[in-house]
Amino acid sequence: MGVAAGPIRVVVAKPGLDGHDRGAKVIARALRDAGMEVIYTGLHQTPEQIVDTAIQEDADAIGLSILSGAHNTLFAAVIELLKQRDAEDIKVFGGGIIPEADIAPLKEKGVAEIFTPGATTASIVDWVRANVRQPAEA
Repeated sequence: MGVAAGPIRVVVAKPGLDGHDRGAKVIARALRDAGMEVIYTGLHQTPEQIVDTAIQEDADAIGLSILSGAHNTLFAAVIELLKQRDAEDIKVFGGGIIPEADIAPLKEKGVAEIFTPGATTASIVDWVRANVRQPAEA
């Protein structure tokens, strides 16, 4: 199995009660401007809604933006739902206000990458291009 055809598809989501979505919209636009297809889910999404959208949209990745402090719970819920739905091939990355001490445990749970404040849109676009939809080993 090789690389899927067409542009990389990314669901950008704002889980939980966090009502600030400016950063998510900036990232969504940067990914779109880089030639990716972006599905922005809007505010106040549940992990179930996010995973359902990613599966329905045949997404290659989910980008979560979390500023509320609920990152440990919300990232874990999305990862677990992807496992339950046999959709672990959808990479999960995210950003927001996430303490340095929480990054390694989140990665151990299956989050592919975390971007903290100050990350450039170019670095996020480059990471997605380099790490999403890799060809399968022969």
